[in-house]
Amino acid sequence: MPAAASKAAPRVALFITWLVDLHRSTVGFAAIKLLEDAGCVAESPRAQTCCGRPACNSGDRRTAQAVGQQAIAAFTGYHYVVVPSGYCGGMLPHHLPHLFDDDPALKVRAEEVSDRTYELVSFPADVLHAPPPTVACDGIATYHDSCSGLREMGIKAQPRAMLAGMTGDVPPIGRASDSGRTH
Repeated sequence: MPAAASKAAPRVALFITWLVDLHRSTVGFAAIKLLEDAGCVAESPRAQTCCGRPACNSGDRRTAQAVGQQAIAAFTGYHYVVVPSGYCGGMLPHHLPHLFDDDPALKVRAEEVSDRTYELVSFPADVLHAPPPTVACDGIATYHDSCSGLREMGIKAQPRAMLAGMTGDVPPIGRASDSGRTH
């Protein structure tokens, strides 16, 4: 980011996954709030559709490339792309550029998007270096490491730091343990 732009709030594109879009819209609204509370200008580009991973995983390269081109177009112009999912979050930085190995111009554009893509839980800590948000919770919170988040994105400590920052009437048994398990 240029020095002049570094003083302005980073413009972040929130990638809305199909699960958030169709079943858990509250996750999208909470993600926007989390990003805004961390000092970002958060937007959800209307042109986004899918990360392309289902097509890629099933060997449908043509469809994955078409969806990948839509993602590249939708996320061009943002400082960062933030994804509330390790599955989709893993696709953009780790697999999207390889869809265009045979098209150098698109590969460069895909790499530009992939270099700016982060999973939601890691972004505030790893990129913005923001402290975990203080969240009140009167109950038990549980976190499950997703395969893609843990193995592809290296997300392990960040969600546990968020859980450790919870306040309220949270029974000690509901806090994250060092082993990564909650009881």
